[in-house]
Amino acid sequence: MAGIPHDHYEPKSNGEKWLHTRLPVVGLLYDTLMIPTPKNLNWMWIWGIVLTFCLALQIVTGIVLAMHYTPHVDAAFSSVEHIMRNVNGGYMLRYLHMNGASLFFVAVYAHIFRGLYYGSYKAPREITWIVGMLIYLLMMATGFMGYVLPWGQMSFWGATVITGLFGAIPFIGESLQTLLLGGPAVDNATLNRFFSLHYLLPFVIAGLVIVHIWAFHTTGNNNPTGVEVRRTSKEDAQKDTLPFWPYFVMKDLFALAVILVVFFAIVGFMPNYLGHPDNYIEANPLSTPAHIVPEWYFLPFYAILRAFTAEVWVVQIASFVTGGIIDAKFFGVLAMFGAIAVMALVPWLDTSSVRSGRYRPMFKWWFALLVIDFFALMWLGAMPAEEPYASFSLIASAYWFAYFLVILPLLGVIEKPAPQPETIEADFDAHYAPKTGGTKTLVKPAE
Repeated sequence: MAGIPHDHYEPKSNGEKWLHTRLPVVGLLYDTLMIPTPKNLNWMWIWGIVLTFCLALQIVTGIVLAMHYTPHVDAAFSSVEHIMRNVNGGYMLRYLHMNGASLFFVAVYAHIFRGLYYGSYKAPREITWIVGMLIYLLMMATGFMGYVLPWGQMSFWGATVITGLFGAIPFIGESLQTLLLGGPAVDNATLNRFFSLHYLLPFVIAGLVIVHIWAFHTTGNNNPTGVEVRRTSKEDAQKDTLPFWPYFVMKDLFALAVILVVFFAIVGFMPNYLGHPDNYIEANPLSTPAHIVPEWYFLPFYAILRAFTAEVWVVQIASFVTGGIIDAKFFGVLAMFGAIAVMALVPWLDTSSVRSGRYRPMFKWWFALLVIDFFALMWLGAMPAEEPYASFSLIASAYWFAYFLVILPLLGVIEKPAPQPETIEADFDAHYAPKTGGTKTLVKPAE
């Protein structure tokens, strides 16, 4: 697919020419900052810079914290207290790192749901979407391993529960769990493994972020209309786009500043609000907390994991068909990872020819229910595994899978889309240009 026509970097001075022929870093930076960007992007397109800030914050604060942390079961908890009490600015570094993880997931969920609504996963951006989902999976792994490092009660027992899920995998589960733990149970080897991976994975994420950015710079940005930038000529492309610098950089920086005001208010005045009090009790393998819960950003998938018990008919059928290989525990694991897998497969599950949800009247209602369903699952994941929460979790889980596997494919067949703008320029003028009595240019929806 041809790129969007635009001016590329041309070195002028002899020094610039010398550098450009040997290491075109200035040209790469110029083409990144001046990339033509659809000029009708709304405020939902600000999460990229928030995610970039969060990644940088987590890496920088994580490196400094690692200098003072001791990955040993006898010293981990006390080393965290040492950071909080004795290291200069240590409490602030830790609170920035703790709450930075929460901001990271707030931004990534907003980023994902924006992509789901505006169809950012549709051709030619499938690879961009898949790379984004890989980044999300690595974020979840990194966040889980980081949760274990303080070695409090919730850290220890959360690690025990989650790593126990791998033991449910038929045939290889026990060996896989032992490899992950470094032994028969959560212990010092586990802590060392998790600390090493928690330190390593953010750099892997950073590499995938570069690939993610490279991918959408190749295909061009999606936009609220879902209409592509015209590539017939440089003049047409310029009517649909603006340079990323300074227009969108300044808009993103303003949004980041507003978000950081809220973020630093939380860090300064309520840093433990999203944590759990039990994690300020040192890990004790002989004392199980009454209610084990993961961090808030894992709760929707934790609810799905717990929803499929042995009493659920789908689980019973799966167990009967497979001769008991798929039991309730393994089915829950499959459902939890399957809930993420269906998001990754959405480019092929959505059969509509219209990209943006803005022009899909039936889709809007089902998507709104999906967002409500996500928050319901988050709440249910924090509730005890008892009635009526168990039944509500099953209903919410069923809708999550029904949306991706049934509703989206059917909507592409039965839904009649609304008319779309013919060009990005037409949409921009309809919303922002001075009202001069002109008419809005529309095109018939794809059949």
